[in-house]
Amino acid sequence: QKKKRPVPPQTKAMYSRPFRSASPAARSSVSALLPAVLLGLACGLLLGLGLVHGAASQQQQQQQLGAGLSVARGLHTRAVPGRGVAHARCDVGFSLVRGGCTSSTSNARAHEAKNGVTCKATMPAQAVVASIVCKPSGELGTEEFKMDFMEGEKAISPWHNIPLEAGNGLYNMVTEIPKMSKAKMEVDTKAENNPIKQDMKKGKVRYYHGPIFWNYGCLPQTWEDPNIKGDDQVNGAFGDNDPLDVVEIGNAALEMGSVTPVKPLGVLSMIDDGELDWKLIAINANDPKASEINDVEDIEKHYPGTVSGIREWFRWYKTPDDKPVNSFGHGEKALGKADAIKVIEETHKHYQDMLSGASDKGKLWTP
Repeated sequence: QKKKRPVPPQTKAMYSRPFRSASPAARSSVSALLPAVLLGLACGLLLGLGLVHGAASQQQQQQQLGAGLSVARGLHTRAVPGRGVAHARCDVGFSLVRGGCTSSTSNARAHEAKNGVTCKATMPAQAVVASIVCKPSGELGTEEFKMDFMEGEKAISPWHNIPLEAGNGLYNMVTEIPKMSKAKMEVDTKAENNPIKQDMKKGKVRYYHGPIFWNYGCLPQTWEDPNIKGDDQVNGAFGDNDPLDVVEIGNAALEMGSVTPVKPLGVLSMIDDGELDWKLIAINANDPKASEINDVEDIEKHYPGTVSGIREWFRWYKTPDDKPVNSFGHGEKALGKADAIKVIEETHKHYQDMLSGASDKGKLWTP
């Protein structure tokens, strides 16, 4: 008698209770998109290998040139018309560490602990952003960790004090969660000056059950008003009481706390636990593909499967915690750039109403 082949854990997971409880249409959608998700996982692995190879090659090149051939005299940058500062390097024997040059990693860490690090403004028009320093404290992965934003000796808010617009049709994105990481970091909207902290649940810091494949953050000076009911396209859902979320699809991993000008491409109207939680899809203005990707249709041409991958990642990411799958309005369609800009403008108006007192802010911290 033939022995039955054991069922792979992946197959068991696919037919776990959350999957079985979903509608037939949702199960069919996920099954159809499984190849795209697997492709995304493979691409993430290749990207990681490429980054490791690139770092090793740079180190090898510096060793071959020799540290004694040059004396560091600061950071060298090159401006590209229409894209701002696109490249940065240090003299031979020195490393680019969080926006500055150093010959010693330990010295850089000591300096960072004492003075913080620049928040990596990358466009000349961002003079107000370039003066901001990100200062982490506490141990990452604990409740005590936080990243404060400083301008000189003054603590400022990444939500309230960083401008929304970056010029030339671009918007400032504050990165909370770098791509390929799992710690659930967020701007704390209820704490003084809104530092970045790790989200807590039942007294424990939160992690995703798998890495997020894109950079994730928010647009400053925006707010999804929980006092306003959405239209029929989003089933009348109210705003989720947070800044507008951004999913940045570019090639580079953006550091936590970094401020990056991004180009809006599209938007998904996610409904999470009955609340409207817009997901703006954007690309780093300095990404090599930024000039070729201008709307949501262009994403599929250059990065096939990305939009559906984002939708399905956010649909299912809470199910390992026995939460139901998230849904999407507008027939699950990713709306284009024009609609994305309307959402930015709408949430900025809601933010202004909160500051003026026209809309109830509840327990949110404002200056």
